[in-house]
Amino acid sequence: MESKVLKPILAVYVGLFLLFLYGPFLVLGILSFQQGPEGGPQFPITEWSTFWYKHLFGLAPPSRVSPLPIGEALFRSMTLAGMTMITSTVLGVMSAQAFRKNFRGKSVIFYLIVLGMIVPGVLVGLGTALVATTTGIDRHWWSTAFATHVVYTFPFAFLVMLAIFNRFDSSVEEASWSLGVSPLKTFRKVTFPLIFPGVLSAMLFAFTLSYDEFSRTLFSSGRDQTLPLAIYGTFTVEIHPNVFAFGVLTTIFSFSLLAVYAILMTLSVRRAKRVAIQEAIA
Repeated sequence: MESKVLKPILAVYVGLFLLFLYGPFLVLGILSFQQGPEGGPQFPITEWSTFWYKHLFGLAPPSRVSPLPIGEALFRSMTLAGMTMITSTVLGVMSAQAFRKNFRGKSVIFYLIVLGMIVPGVLVGLGTALVATTTGIDRHWWSTAFATHVVYTFPFAFLVMLAIFNRFDSSVEEASWSLGVSPLKTFRKVTFPLIFPGVLSAMLFAFTLSYDEFSRTLFSSGRDQTLPLAIYGTFTVEIHPNVFAFGVLTTIFSFSLLAVYAILMTLSVRRAKRVAIQEAIA
């Protein structure tokens, strides 16, 4: 009896949650197809058009609405996210590997690492800006902003890899060492293929968190704007449908990243199963 009552309630709850989660994307998608070249958001749509998508790429006729400053800003955000992804993932793997052993101050170091994801981004960005100003360091997206992004994303990569290593069977490494294989080659040939799904997850976390980061970047990037800052600057003047069109394209890009991640994860799992079957047969 309870299950009959509970299931509809859970179904309604899940439906409302999905509506809350994807509702804004649906609204963005609808508003992005309104007619150009004039006006702000209009609903209901009187005439459907792809004008604002053409406007993003400079393919539409000139209008009073200036193009979004997404060219250089997008390049900066993508480059910064890539740099942060590589650095945070490498640090996360190395740190989690070190935490497999007991050493003095382990708990203190753990909380110091996790502190980077707990401290509010405004405080971190403002503190970085004050330190840079005091010491005479120029603020740039590739230096001070990069440092704040790594401090923020590194704990996420570290926790992901820590969870992976907690489930890791160290006997496969011991078997490799007993055969005279060096620790470095063991990590490259044995350990890394087994933890590769976790590495992918850490990379995805670091990239997406850095790509969307606003508060830390606002204070630490200096004059050069990343994409979130450029979009925010556009919003402060006037909202136009080209922002909605860009939001749709950005969301599609995020889903594409998830699709690539899912494909790589599937291939990794299949490879691990194939290796396990071959070992069982041998």
